[in-house]
Amino acid sequence: MDSNLLRQMQEMQRRAEQLQKGLASMEVEGVAAGGLVRATLNGLGEVKSLSIDPSLMKPDEHHIVEDLVVAACADGKVKLEARRFQDSQFVSDLLKSFGADTPDSD
Repeated sequence: MDSNLLRQMQEMQRRAEQLQKGLASMEVEGVAAGGLVRATLNGLGEVKSLSIDPSLMKPDEHHIVEDLVVAACADGKVKLEARRFQDSQFVSDLLKSFGADTPDSD
């Protein structure tokens, strides 16, 4: 195997490993009600933290808070998918730079 090709493959593997580690440590924040409810999700889509402004904690309005939590998590998921798409674009571009065929390189 050509030593230059081997070096390129090793570099591509190194970068792919970096992306995987980045995904595991990636965090996005979803918000609802103008920031009164915030949900932090990791790159795997798991909710890691939740913040609810005390002004929303009225016993007779718990259903509103529940809806806002769902909205903040959904907002975080949308942001996470956008980040994942950007990362997959990077990998695709990286593969193209090494001359690999990718599904969208027709």
